[in-house]
Amino acid sequence: MSEEITTESNSASTQSVPGWFWVISGIALVWNLLGVMAFFMHLAITPEVLAQMPEAERALYENSPSWMVIVFAVAVFGGTLGCIALLMKKAWAFPLLVASLAGVIIQNGYSFLMTNAVEVMGSQAIIMPAIVIIIAIGLVWFANRMKCKNILS
Repeated sequence: MSEEITTESNSASTQSVPGWFWVISGIALVWNLLGVMAFFMHLAITPEVLAQMPEAERALYENSPSWMVIVFAVAVFGGTLGCIALLMKKAWAFPLLVASLAGVIIQNGYSFLMTNAVEVMGSQAIIMPAIVIIIAIGLVWFANRMKCKNILS
């Protein structure tokens, strides 16, 4: 009986991983690293850069609550760590990507519902956040699917 358990667990951990898994996981990591870069650029905005922004955009930035920085960090670092976990074939990719999705939804929900970002930024305030949300949902689905297929352990 113990041999059966060992054989089953070994077959899951040594299962051949399709090439598309590595491609999707690698592209997702690059995507999330771009998010990390955007996060640090957001933190590094200087008063000089703020002064060059149109007044309405500057007001959006200046009136954003401080907790939004934490939500942004959860979104990008959760996604990045989740993608690293995918590349390591670890099941903990799933909860990290769920946390990232939650951060993305809270961040963009706040922008859509509590600010005039759409009025100020136009379609840019809808298109890019929609892409980010769709990709975050896709990554959660992907991690769950790979977990169900025993690619993640």
